[in-house]
Amino acid sequence: MDNLDKDLASIQQARTLIRAAKVAQERLATYTQDQVDRICLAMAQAGFAHAGDLARAAVEETGMGRVEDKTLKNQFATDAVWQAIKDMRTVGIIAEHPERGVTEVGVPLGVISALIPTTNPTSTAMFKSIIAVKAGNALVVSPHPSAKACTKAAVDLMAQAGRDAGLPEGALGCMAEPTVDATNTLMTHPDVALILATGGGAMVKAAYSSGKPAIGVGPGNGPAYIERTADIPTAVRRILDSKTFDNGTICASEQSVVTEDVIADQVIAEFTKQGGYFMAPAEKAAVGAILMRASGTMNPAIVGQTAVWIAEMAGVSVPPTTRVLIGVETEVGDKYPYSREKLCPVLGFYTTPDWHSACELSIRILKHEGAGHTMTIHSRDESVIKEFALKKPVSRLLVNTAASLGGVGATTGLLPSLTLGCGAEGGNASSDNISPLNLMNIRRVARGQVELSDLRVEPEPDPRSSSIDTERLVRMVIERLMGDGRMT
Repeated sequence: MDNLDKDLASIQQARTLIRAAKVAQERLATYTQDQVDRICLAMAQAGFAHAGDLARAAVEETGMGRVEDKTLKNQFATDAVWQAIKDMRTVGIIAEHPERGVTEVGVPLGVISALIPTTNPTSTAMFKSIIAVKAGNALVVSPHPSAKACTKAAVDLMAQAGRDAGLPEGALGCMAEPTVDATNTLMTHPDVALILATGGGAMVKAAYSSGKPAIGVGPGNGPAYIERTADIPTAVRRILDSKTFDNGTICASEQSVVTEDVIADQVIAEFTKQGGYFMAPAEKAAVGAILMRASGTMNPAIVGQTAVWIAEMAGVSVPPTTRVLIGVETEVGDKYPYSREKLCPVLGFYTTPDWHSACELSIRILKHEGAGHTMTIHSRDESVIKEFALKKPVSRLLVNTAASLGGVGATTGLLPSLTLGCGAEGGNASSDNISPLNLMNIRRVARGQVELSDLRVEPEPDPRSSSIDTERLVRMVIERLMGDGRMT
């Protein structure tokens, strides 16, 4: 009975939050661009100021990641994102094209329901709050049950800062006790216009199956290819820095390394020098046994943990300075966990004869899991980089950078975002780094330019009728001459 009461209470809370959000959004839709921007600025500033507090709360509640890295993610999700989107026109008239007689008007979607992952519970919540309001929408958040307190704290912070700057009451809400039934309510309620889902594959699939428009992101499983012309020490440093950032919880982070036989020894030596631990076959088997559950899904117990902790959990002894566990692999598939997504400091390691075979292997890895997401290449050969750009089934090919921070736009020129679309290749609605532009419609006012009569075009004479036309012309000339009396 207690469980039934909890489920019913959570469903009612979801309905109440949606009802309040709908009323608030109707008022928010009347605001000017300046009003909306002042609200978003206040939200971003509040999130940045409390980045450390929220990071500590997230680590304490979830047991995942590192406080200093989650602090940086919170700062990125607020200040960096705001700096990137602050000049976007999203409300009212957003563009005019007098030469075509077209005016574009930004139209909010309405109420958006957002699903938040346990790996990035505060940064993603603040990011989605800011981009939703920037586009004139209200947002109702369903946190992961393992991160419900810190996620709600982040949303409440955004809501309070927004209200102080004029945001209507109820425009930002968060479930206090998320349940499966309540989340389903958020995804199917008639007053919800769109689902913005970030998380595991099953959750994203549920969002797309809800009957509502949805923007979901699939799993990442990006390989990092170290090509023979690469600066090997720098490439290895970037990969290790990326894979250990927040203990590997960003889905764009590297999941395996692919390199060429001719430089393999140098790459292995450099990884070992910088804190990578190449496991012996028995050690690899022991760690591999805990990476996935019997169902074939990722074991949540290893997500966001350190390499040393994971080794200890598997009964493997490694040096305390170990940063990443590395398993040499040759195969790809469900039975080979090192070829799959691992949101922790564990990498698969492959060698191939040349860039052609590396290209094919990368495609195999991505097609099995992670299609449409992200991969990296470390190379100084522009022709090879171009070939990878043309052939890889990813939405982001990152060149000579750390994947985890490059994919979200922190170390690259990509739009800063914590929701990375995977496109049709990954079963997603968009391949973008999601922004306010994905959370709005555009109404186009089009003025008439021509009349119907202007569109009609007289057909060209048919060459096949030329003999008939000549005959008629001769007859007309004869008749005219006879009329003039010049022919009798």
